[in-house]
Amino acid sequence: MNNQKYFKDKVIIVTGASSGIGLAAAKLFGSCGAKVVMAARSLEKMEAMAPEVGKDVLCVRCDVSVEEDCKALVEKTVERFGRIDILVNNAGLSMRAMFKDLDLVVIKRLMDVNFWGTVFCTKYALPYLLEAKGQVVGVISIAGYSALPARCAYSSSKYAIRGFLDTLRIEHLKDGLGVLVFAPGYTESNVRNAALVADGSAQGKTPLEEGKLMSAERCAEYLAKGLRKRRSEMILTTLGKATVWMHRRFPRLTDKMTYSFIAKEEDSPFK
Repeated sequence: MNNQKYFKDKVIIVTGASSGIGLAAAKLFGSCGAKVVMAARSLEKMEAMAPEVGKDVLCVRCDVSVEEDCKALVEKTVERFGRIDILVNNAGLSMRAMFKDLDLVVIKRLMDVNFWGTVFCTKYALPYLLEAKGQVVGVISIAGYSALPARCAYSSSKYAIRGFLDTLRIEHLKDGLGVLVFAPGYTESNVRNAALVADGSAQGKTPLEEGKLMSAERCAEYLAKGLRKRRSEMILTTLGKATVWMHRRFPRLTDKMTYSFIAKEEDSPFK
């Protein structure tokens, strides 16, 4: 079954849809004839991109860290389209600082956006997803399987999302609900520019060569494949798969290799 056949006329909510993986996914779903609900804090940016997404697009201003925003997102979706088939929890925030230097407000902010945003949206969408025997996705990271130093809040939030979704999958094993934990490796996006540093301000630049990373469009294609095949887990990139495999079998060695990898970053917190 191809994407066009699978996604046509499905109602799909994508959070964090104003840029990166979220925007790329929204465009892909829209090109397949889906009814796409784009959710993010920047309504103006989404509305400017909506014509490129598809003919039947709803843009909703939503800060996923605010429970009432998530509830309103679901209500507006159902009011407009009458159902929800797929929820893609993609909105996320990163950080870069050693825990010893970190203002605790940064950890709270990341948990509010990454973890609680996923929980809030899923909670209010769940009755409609169950009715449709639909699917819920959590976009996490390889850091949700094998922790990254100087990203303690990021890794913690992604581990938490994985635990939440794995539990949800078991609870609804007999209900026809699809639950996908989707873990990209390093993907070209704005997330590292917007990442918070120790005092809670934005980093403003990325330590990686973004042009050499997987494109958001390619990542969205993998996401669509995972949904189409109703997978429960997808781990992307050779490095990502190798890291998860190594972490499960040789955790101490993986710790040392990860330390060395992060230490080579530009302006590494280890230096």
